[in-house]
Amino acid sequence: MDATNHQSEESQEMPSYTETNAFFGSAPPLKDEEEITRKIQDFIESNSLRPEVGKFARVVCVTSGGTTVPLERRCVRYIDNFSSGHRGAASTEYFLKAGYSVIFLYRRGTCQPYCRSLPDDPLLDCFDISDGSSIQVDSSHGEAVKRAIIAHRVAVSGGYLLKLPFTTIFEYLQLLKLIALSSRSLGTSAMFYLAAAVSDFYVPWETMTVHKIQSGSGPLDMRLAQVPKMLSVLRKEWAPSAFCISFKLETDSKILLDKASMALKKYKVHMVVANELSTRKEEVIVVSENGNIVVRRDKTQTGADVENPLIELLVDRHSAYIKNLDA
Repeated sequence: MDATNHQSEESQEMPSYTETNAFFGSAPPLKDEEEITRKIQDFIESNSLRPEVGKFARVVCVTSGGTTVPLERRCVRYIDNFSSGHRGAASTEYFLKAGYSVIFLYRRGTCQPYCRSLPDDPLLDCFDISDGSSIQVDSSHGEAVKRAIIAHRVAVSGGYLLKLPFTTIFEYLQLLKLIALSSRSLGTSAMFYLAAAVSDFYVPWETMTVHKIQSGSGPLDMRLAQVPKMLSVLRKEWAPSAFCISFKLETDSKILLDKASMALKKYKVHMVVANELSTRKEEVIVVSENGNIVVRRDKTQTGADVENPLIELLVDRHSAYIKNLDA
């Protein structure tokens, strides 16, 4: 789940109520919290039961993109986390294809489902002007635009995709908590696919300067507090029956599997997707108590990506998890 700090991760125990309460108590109020809560609860309720089988449908929360840490309340400067959101967006498409309903918790401005094949600025690059006034879809992007619009509209209008944006670490964790608590009613049919790059440190709101930090004050000396490891809280308190997948990103392949194994044991998640920065789009290693599985992109297929076989594997393991616990 985390993609920034690694120095004290293994030594930190599950956060206490004091730590978690201190974090949420310091967070600025979530804008439109009541409306967002209603949307989440309505989405889960409408997707929770399949009348034809009398069982809960599957709902997955996919987190995507990186959180920011504001340095001022009226924020001009912030600390950011590297993440394009490509993995979360691609995975959302495959989860929808597999029959899941998806809550897509994403960083504003990052990759979106069904838009991966479009240019970086599709609004401008996908259209042409003909006859000096008429605007039409550019022929080189026409089919991609059409597919993206149709697939997105079907998912959203059909009620299978709920998109919730965040920017800051405060927004992200408050939204994740709302989703997790609302998902408890789903039991084992809920899944958390935590691909977001989450900040390890933050500036508590009550100690944060209100206005822009002035450069004329000299060198900046700022003490950052450590973000409590909310993954432990999610697993043990917020949604204890949900199937939970976290991610471990490293730049050093020599320590990747050890770090992923430590995270698996420490946070009691069901699987950890280990990915090395330079090869993350080609292969990942899924770490679980039953061993490690290497998942690779099918290079024989044009446009294939590693998320396709990855989601197939996770869906299969989620099915086994439900069957074992519901038996």
